[in-house]
Amino acid sequence: MGTNVTQPASPTGELSERKAESTKPRKRRTAWFVVAIIAILIGIAIFYLRYDLRSYILLSRFAGLESPRTLLQFETGAVSIENMTISTPGGPIRARLYRPLGVAHPHGMVVVHGIHHLGIDEPRLEAFSQAAASTGLAVLTPEVASLADYHVDRDSIATIGESAAWLDQRLGTGPVTVTGVSFAGGLSLLAACDPRYAPHIRALVLMGAYDDLGRVSRFLATSQEVFPDGRTIPYAAHDYGASVFVYAHLQQFFPPPDLPVAHDALRYWLWEQPDKAKPLLDRLSPPARATMIALLARRIEEVRPRLLEVIEIQHEEMTTLSPRGQMENLHAPVFILHGSTDNVIPPAESLWLAKDIPRRYVREVLVTSAFSHVDPQTHAPLFDELRLIHFVGDVLRAAN
Repeated sequence: MGTNVTQPASPTGELSERKAESTKPRKRRTAWFVVAIIAILIGIAIFYLRYDLRSYILLSRFAGLESPRTLLQFETGAVSIENMTISTPGGPIRARLYRPLGVAHPHGMVVVHGIHHLGIDEPRLEAFSQAAASTGLAVLTPEVASLADYHVDRDSIATIGESAAWLDQRLGTGPVTVTGVSFAGGLSLLAACDPRYAPHIRALVLMGAYDDLGRVSRFLATSQEVFPDGRTIPYAAHDYGASVFVYAHLQQFFPPPDLPVAHDALRYWLWEQPDKAKPLLDRLSPPARATMIALLARRIEEVRPRLLEVIEIQHEEMTTLSPRGQMENLHAPVFILHGSTDNVIPPAESLWLAKDIPRRYVREVLVTSAFSHVDPQTHAPLFDELRLIHFVGDVLRAAN
């Protein structure tokens, strides 16, 4: 009769089995950890890509270009537009509110127009505001009366600050982002430094802004651009800027009897209605007519000596309207954007801003060929366009 003999388990084999079984949970944990890390990285990438896609759509619409329908479908929505009058401690403000439909609690952005007689009706401002609202922001555009009348004053600062406070309280989603265009950029920065308005401002976006109003005025008179490193280089200023300065200080350039006619003639010229401006010239005295003809003929060199005299006379006033030296109360991050070919407010002003704003609040600075004085360019190098898209994407992230 055969005998079944059971061989004892090999100690080495048992150990190998136990070791294999003990490593399984470890491998599973490692696999889940890797999956989690990948998921987090994908989430971060989608988050950043999403706002850059929204930025691309916003800039395309701002520039009057078509965006792919798929992107429009997933990353933008319909917008309601409401004309209104805001009641503020400083008086009523005409305004327009662009609100994204289907967004229950949007964050807010105040967009402040530059020097232009159309104010909040200026087509580029309307296009930008509607495009920004389509990405999910509630956008308020307040009318700044002095800027619509081609001059800069302290009342503008209050209008900007009170508009930010109103939108903050209206939405109830926290402080709002303020975007200041051109000369409104420096004024928006001053509003953010005012303790009355600072709590209502989440971040600032400066588009073609100034740091020192006197320095910009001298640039418009002399076509000399001054940089923070001490360099001064010739750079042809737009003659429009000198005409704006004269219009804002009309009594310094024309005798009292000529002021009403000079006001109307130069206003029509700035409004791009020269056919209405030229017939008024014959109603001016000979010296006033000579000054007006020089401005309308773009011969700025003929009025340059008087321009420089008036800039010196107005030095104190322009200093109070300049952010330079007045930013100790700033507590909001600042995004600075400037067109490299801007000949109204030279790009060196944004370099001055980056130097003068407390460093911890300078979030980003972009001087680019993909932007002009107040709007995007459609034929810039691809790398510049991508940098602009990412810059605006970062603004949208901060605003939300």
